[in-house]
Order: sequence, then C-alpha cells, then structure tokens
Amino acid sequence: MTLTAQEFAYVSELVRRHSAIVLETGKEYLVEARLLPLARQAGIPTVSEYVNRAQQRPEPDTHDKIVDALTTNETSWFRDGEPFQTVAEAVLPKLIADRSANRIIRVWSAACSSGQEPYSLAMVLQETLPAGWSYEIVGTDISQEMLCRAEAGRYTQLEINRGLPAHMLVRHFEREGPHWRVSGGLRRNISFKRLNLAAPLPPLPQFDIVFLRNVLIYFNVETKRQVLDRVSAVMRPDGWLFLGSAETTIGIDDRFERVAAGRSSAYRLRGGKATPSTGELGKG
Repeated sequence: MTLTAQEFAYVSELVRRHSAIVLETGKEYLVEARLLPLARQAGIPTVSEYVNRAQQRPEPDTHDKIVDALTTNETSWFRDGEPFQTVAEAVLPKLIADRSANRIIRVWSAACSSGQEPYSLAMVLQETLPAGWSYEIVGTDISQEMLCRAEAGRYTQLEINRGLPAHMLVRHFEREGPHWRVSGGLRRNISFKRLNLAAPLPPLPQFDIVFLRNVLIYFNVETKRQVLDRVSAVMRPDGWLFLGSAETTIGIDDRFERVAAGRSSAYRLRGGKATPSTGELGKG
C-alpha cells in the first residue's frame, strides 16, 4: 500500500464531491486497486504519485477517470434473479391491465454500469409483453466509460457466463468474433444517458418501473433521501421501485411503502401518487 492518509482523503473528497459516494477509512485497498491501472496507463509507477500529480495539476479528464474508476460497481445478468422474475410474473401483468390504452411500458435502470441490467430487463419485457405492446428502457450511469460499453452491447465469454441463461444467449445475442453482441431488437429499445443521481435530474419521462438496485448503500442518509426524492418525481403514481436486498426506504422517505410482489418485494408511492418534498432537491 503506497497511499498516505492525506492522499486517500483527497481521493475520497474528490469522489464524494462528484458522486456523493462515501469512501470510508478502510477502503484504501480499493482505491489502490482501482487506480493502479490508471497510473500504469499514464506511465506513472505508483498510485501515490498518480494522486499527487492529480492534486498538483488538476485536470478534468484525470478527475473524471478517478471518479469513474471508483464508482464502477459489480454487475451481472439477471442479478439476484428474483426481482426480474417478479417483474415478469407480478408487475407486468398488473401494468398490462392498467396501461391498455397506450400499450407502452417505460423502465429506468439507474446506475446501469456496463449494461447487463437494462439488457436483462429488455429480455424480460420482450418475452412477456403481448403482441402490439412496446417498451422503452433508459439506462443511466455516472461513468462515461461504462455507458460506452453498455451502448456497444458487446461482451466477452467470461461476462456472458456471469448469469446469462443459455436459451437467452441463443435468442438475443449474435456471435461477433471472440465476443457476443446484443441483438438489434433489444438495443433499439434502450437508450443510455450519463447521469449523476446525486445531482438534479435532466428531463426524463415518467417511468412505470425503476431499478435502483445496490446504489443507495454507497450514500449517506441525507443523500439517500435526496435520491429517493428525485426518483419519486419521475415515477408514475402507480409505478414500481426495486432496490437491492440490503436497501430500504423505511426511515428515509415515508412516501414509499414496501409491498409484497411475487416472491420478492418492491416499493410503491403511498396512495399511488407522488407528494411534494420539503427538501430543495424536489426542485430538480
């Protein structure tokens, strides 16, 4: 480990300022591991020296690379399984009954990383919605590098092996040299956008389903409250919010209630409608 306490504090503050993610003491090993490839790419022998150069000659590109490296999270196909099964078996039948007038379902995959989550959702919708229905998925992330990978829709065999069922591979992917590429039928229904959940949101449609999974765990309580405030503003009043298994709205935002959904659970706005927030972020 080459990072000093001062260098770690600098990186932690940089990441907190740009993404609101809190890197607590004890995460020095993570910073070291994530920044070492950047140091090597820059021809700098140690992470310590790389961080010092970033301090002495602050450049937006370097700062963006550091934040990207430390906000890239774990992902896989159909991660944890049950939320996707719940969408197919419990949520979509309800939405199909309630959206028969316009026959379109809109989904937000927040913090989508390299795209496995939105593409997994697209496979579920493609195989579940009746003929004549359409869907739109917006995948967002703070990392431009991850968004470029997601938009390309090209994955190695190792990435494919992480949770993608064989029958889904056959139906929705095409071989492209040593890689697998998501079919155009899925890609045309998904758009990707750079978005910082801790900042005011850009214009977004109203969503029927929001996947905000394994994201809130990186924020402090006040930031969680602000993020949920923003999410509520872009959810349909009767929409569905999915969080990670270690996350909850309880004690953070009482406008949401946890409801049983299939074998899993989700969150919905109490009374089926959003209510104004008393926080300034409601203006975003």
